Amino acid sequence: MNPLKKLFKQTAIYGLATVLPRVLNVLLLPLYTGVLQTAGYGRVTVIFSWIAIFNVFLAYGMETAFFRFYNKADDKEKVVSTSLISILGSTLLFAVLALIFQNSMASASNIEVQFIRYAIAIIVLDAFVIIPFAWLRANERPMKYAIIKIVNVVINLGLNLFFLILLPKMAQENADGFLSSLYVPDFEISYIFISNLIASGVTLLLMLPLYLKCKYDFDISLWKQMFKYAWPVLVAGIAFTINEVFDKILLERLLPEDVADSETGMYAACYKLGMFMTLFATAFRMGIEPFFFSHAESENPQKAYAQITNYFVVLGSIILLGVVVYADLFKVLFIQNSEYWEAMDIVPLILLAGFFLGIYHNLSVWYKVTDKTRYGAFISVIGAFITIGINFTLIPVLGYLASAIATVLAYGSMMVLSYYFGKSHYPIPYNFRKILFYLGVSILFSTLSFYVFNRNMIIGTVLLLLFLGLVYKMENEMLRKIFLRKG
Repeated sequence: MNPLKKLFKQTAIYGLATVLPRVLNVLLLPLYTGVLQTAGYGRVTVIFSWIAIFNVFLAYGMETAFFRFYNKADDKEKVVSTSLISILGSTLLFAVLALIFQNSMASASNIEVQFIRYAIAIIVLDAFVIIPFAWLRANERPMKYAIIKIVNVVINLGLNLFFLILLPKMAQENADGFLSSLYVPDFEISYIFISNLIASGVTLLLMLPLYLKCKYDFDISLWKQMFKYAWPVLVAGIAFTINEVFDKILLERLLPEDVADSETGMYAACYKLGMFMTLFATAFRMGIEPFFFSHAESENPQKAYAQITNYFVVLGSIILLGVVVYADLFKVLFIQNSEYWEAMDIVPLILLAGFFLGIYHNLSVWYKVTDKTRYGAFISVIGAFITIGINFTLIPVLGYLASAIATVLAYGSMMVLSYYFGKSHYPIPYNFRKILFYLGVSILFSTLSFYVFNRNMIIGTVLLLLFLGLVYKMENEMLRKIFLRKG
């Protein structure tokens, strides 16, 4: 099969599966913003932000290391068992220490201790499935991967609907029934985390076969090599997560106490509308990461890498402009409570930041296939410093707008730095004239539509159709070669 055609097929499947948890966030947005006030949603966002940070610590780059060593290992079973034992041991150690110090963690993070317990359980369950999911991807089993991810999303979504919508109504209609005993007033935030916890538990059960058939042969020499490869990925992951979620934590800490939770909630809700770009970028990355490694030793892989980046920019430009043009439609669909709309001005910035991040992931192939992951760590740390510095400096002045600006500048800097270092260590023949053309035109049209013409959908639609016409004229021939070629 044409490798690019295979890539796009796998990207579609992995994309469906991997972005579903993020899709869930978008689907749950109207539910959460409907039952929670802005302050309550801000609280939930901050807790999930801490969960995301600890998820990175417990993965410590082993997923990426697993791909690298599994693909080139003669004894693949030893890579699997060493990885599983490593994650199992570190996760159990974390669970014990976290439960011992849960009160201290609650005090330091300003989060109620019962929510700390939920967070610990969710973090642990999610860590246990890191290697099983990586094994499915490494063995090109996207359908099973997708099915398990879909099950997780369906359970989480279903339980949220049950706990937040159906259960209160049932309890009110039948105060003496069994279901009324399950209902606790003003327990919405706990119900949200209980739903997530149950979904994570079921996912682990579905992944148990890999644990049951594993020989549990721990190779300390192999582990040292994997960890040497993985630790820069860990640093990069921490820095990346700071870029992605730490702004919500800083908003809660740096804004005046009487508005902190509320403004964090507004920002987080409108931030979710920018997730359409993140969904696409994540789907694309899930498809290309195994492709990058498996084709690293093929003849002239750089040409394929350049083509992939070109198409990412084409599709990303369309998504950027499309979401900006119909932003007001999306806000009505997903954020029905108008109290949240005050932060809508951040949406184009978050979309652009997600676009820059997606380009960065494509450009980062050079340090992954050359085992120079320390550059990825360095670049991400620079981005994290930009995020933290701008947030600390400007949040007291600009509020949540400072966080959006910081996100754009952080990811934009990472994108530029990755290209700068990559061109000397692993030159790839990117078509930068075309890339800059698509990027520039989509940003220009988005700015005109959202800020100059004040989100007028008619004018925005004309600009979108004009841009699509340009794409069709410039890319029609190559797209036909990829998708219509047989084999």
